[in-house]
Amino acid sequence: MTRAVRGPGLLVAGAVLAVVGAASILIGANAVPPGQAIAAFTDFTGSDSDHIIRYIRLPRTVAGVLAGSAFALAGAVMQGLTRNPLAGPGLLGINAGASLAIVLAMGGLSVATPAGYVWFAFLGAAVAAVFVYSLGSLGFGGATPVKLALAGAAFAALCGSITTAITLLDRTKFENFRFWVVGSLTRADSESVWAIAPFIVAGAVLATVVARPLNTIAMGDDLARTLGTRLGAVRALGATGVVLLAGGAVAIAGPIAFVGLVVPHIARFFAGQDYRWVLAWSAVLGPSLLLLADILGRLVARPVEIQVGIVTAFAGAPFFLYLVRNRKVATL
Repeated sequence: MTRAVRGPGLLVAGAVLAVVGAASILIGANAVPPGQAIAAFTDFTGSDSDHIIRYIRLPRTVAGVLAGSAFALAGAVMQGLTRNPLAGPGLLGINAGASLAIVLAMGGLSVATPAGYVWFAFLGAAVAAVFVYSLGSLGFGGATPVKLALAGAAFAALCGSITTAITLLDRTKFENFRFWVVGSLTRADSESVWAIAPFIVAGAVLATVVARPLNTIAMGDDLARTLGTRLGAVRALGATGVVLLAGGAVAIAGPIAFVGLVVPHIARFFAGQDYRWVLAWSAVLGPSLLLLADILGRLVARPVEIQVGIVTAFAGAPFFLYLVRNRKVATL
């Protein structure tokens, strides 16, 4: 997409997000007419439909917007910092690390609210990021895309195994967690949205700060230093932003896979290689994709719902295989 149209195109993408968000509020096990949905805010009567709109579907939709933007922005920043097209909070084990930290907080400290366990999500995400990058940097060639992907997959498998073992120890205590761990928006409420939103906003601000330096890092570390980029500071800020974004998204929606991997590549198709535009497009496309997957999960098996993490995994796996096989995206 040319520079002349990617700005207006972003406005169109924003309009699409607004439509998808409205559909997320209206569509469910029982469809609600638009007029009735509006009345739930302008003329609240306390009816069942009013409660469904205001206290179930609206928080669920807002949570989808926050989590979708957070996962997509985290993936874009990770791909820029590592120059690795396979980087993403799910593939590199960050989501799994945050999930393990949350289940440890739930089981060991009886932390039961997003406002409480979000701090453990940040800790788990940070530990995962450091461990995977350190492991992937060992040996000849440093942190190559394939080595990072393998290290992330191994770490995610390890965390997943430990998480499963812990949850099986007390089925009753971890009932909600087992439902959430596949990636779900159904447990979102106004309290969790308000508790997590500031962290995701802070992460988005840090991602915006490093957007321009990511363009110089894409040309190589040596050239970036020559152009005056402080690589250590940029990577520290970017990594902090990724931890806030991924940790916050996992706390509110669970470890949803592939959104952080797929969306930045779609954004580059529309925005080009300039990370200022890639991040802007990712912030809009991420929630659109996540909410569409959530709506699809509500419809395909009515009246039963398929959790959004299952839908995104089903759709994202073929795209991941394409990236692995396509030599043109070996580096960014």
